[in-house]
Amino acid sequence: MPATSSASATPPTPGVELTALLADRELGLRALTGAGERAPAVAVHAVHASEMADPSPYLLGGELLLTAGAQLEADADAYVARLVAAGAAALGFGVAPVYEEVPPELAAACARHGLPLLEVPPRTPFTAVARTVWRLMAEARTRELRRVTEAQQSLAAAAARPDPVPALLRRLAATLGGHATLLPAGGQDPGRDAGQGTGQDAGQSAGQGTGQAATRHAGRDLPPEAAGALAALLTRVGAPGGPATATDAAAGWQLTAYPLGGEGQVLGVAVPDRTPGDHAITAIAAVLLTLLTTHRPAGTEAGALTRLLLGGSPAEALGPGPWHVVHARGTGDPQALAAALGTVLVDARGEEVRLLAEREPGPLPGWRLGVSAPADPGALAGAEAQARRALRRAEAARAPLARHTAGGLDALLDPAEALTHARELLAPLAPEQVRTLRAWLAHHGSWDRTAAALGVHRNTVRQRVARCTALLGRDLDDPDTRMELWFALRTLDRQDNSPVT
Repeated sequence: MPATSSASATPPTPGVELTALLADRELGLRALTGAGERAPAVAVHAVHASEMADPSPYLLGGELLLTAGAQLEADADAYVARLVAAGAAALGFGVAPVYEEVPPELAAACARHGLPLLEVPPRTPFTAVARTVWRLMAEARTRELRRVTEAQQSLAAAAARPDPVPALLRRLAATLGGHATLLPAGGQDPGRDAGQGTGQDAGQSAGQGTGQAATRHAGRDLPPEAAGALAALLTRVGAPGGPATATDAAAGWQLTAYPLGGEGQVLGVAVPDRTPGDHAITAIAAVLLTLLTTHRPAGTEAGALTRLLLGGSPAEALGPGPWHVVHARGTGDPQALAAALGTVLVDARGEEVRLLAEREPGPLPGWRLGVSAPADPGALAGAEAQARRALRRAEAARAPLARHTAGGLDALLDPAEALTHARELLAPLAPEQVRTLRAWLAHHGSWDRTAAALGVHRNTVRQRVARCTALLGRDLDDPDTRMELWFALRTLDRQDNSPVT
């Protein structure tokens, strides 16, 4: 399901492009390297000032690092290489306090490694650069919030038209400046039409007149490579047991697929440049399309509530499921949260919001979520306790979402399945990250002991483990998650250190 809430949720703050900083005359920054083709694509997400000889252990990625070179190493190439490896977005060098000009060897190293280098004039304090970045980020966030709000209104208006589904797809594609595809349950694989029907303005590619049994397209034409990749995503997400969402990139297009409800329908979008608000906008469209296309004849939530009030038990009142109990705590609108989860079964009394949803949630901005394991209606009491404990774990770890994980060891009993599972689970990690994760788990999460075993600084271990958490999308404070990762690592070890692919 979509991993983002509706317009009431706050989209992530966009980064600030280097070109915007260079255009600020008050700062007077001058680009020495990286001012050509790459500069417009470089986004700054934070500012960090450091005179350390090696500040890389304290970078999380995306920073504009500011320095006057007080402890600049003689080996400028090694200094720049470490910054690039740590994910720094650019380097700003302040002249006059230590150096009268930017050292030529530093400029040459930045050019070799592709790291944009900015000269900060003596009259410009580093704090002025940082304040400008925060101001531009706040302005970009405000623009994105306004865009999401306006999109919500236009999508709702499209859903109220006599032809709501094609109208909504057209509006979604126009708002994103890209392409939208709706693959109904049992619909034709849109890859068969790749390159020749993607711009049909919400027409039907599986044959006219077939109504909602046909694939619908709207928006810009996709090149064959992008259309084929989007078709593969739709097929993957729409398959039984498929992922909650899937993303890819092809031919310069960013692709995402979202399942709608539980009936096999899938929404696919393609945009040339993805912005933070695109996910929220698509989530709104996904909720509306689910309401418009999902058939619920006597099995709606309202019908379930009516049967329960008339004397039925929960198991008899609800559909067969599976159901997910969700406990949430945040500052957003509980009704918007319920809409993002595609349910009306929400209890918003007290500080915690409790929901019952058929769709498994993903992280939602503005909320911390605890999600139970899938449960049938007769097991909701146990699922309630699972969701409550999962929310406590999410709050303790300051994570947006924690799931109840029952271990997943059954899938590892067969050696072939165990190896496949291990490779898929660890696929997002680079070899060095796998090595760090193995040592960290072996030392029971001790930063100091892991650092000693690897021969690195403890902050390097923290940075790598934080990156593993983001790439895996798992709560590494959850003992079940640690156990599953440990078994996956041991499985790879038993396969003669088979590469993670």
